[in-house]
Amino acid sequence: MNSWLAIAAGGALGSVLRALLARWQPWPGLPLSILLVNVLGSLAIGLLWGWLHSRGPAADSLLWNAVGIGLLGGFTTYSTHALDVLRLLEAGRILPALGYAFGTLLLALLACAAGLALARHLAGPG
Repeated sequence: MNSWLAIAAGGALGSVLRALLARWQPWPGLPLSILLVNVLGSLAIGLLWGWLHSRGPAADSLLWNAVGIGLLGGFTTYSTHALDVLRLLEAGRILPALGYAFGTLLLALLACAAGLALARHLAGPG
């Protein structure tokens, strides 16, 4: 039961943080805030997973449930990203839509890998 509560509390907080950050639009018409959310969330989840795994089984920990699944799962968003891509396409902005769609995927993967590598580096050998 504690795991479910941790996931719910983390998810609620992550969703609120995403909604607050989504209000920031440095370039109207280009959803950079959601790009930032997804890249930061990917970096954080890679870092968290690597850090937890350096200390033992991560998948069963309350911290993983609260922060990894809950907070970061609520913070990052694929559905908003997909909607933003479709809105750009509907506006006839094909190149920005494709750049945003594939750029987010690439940057999020690189950020997750960087977070994992950083956690492993900080954990040291073994």
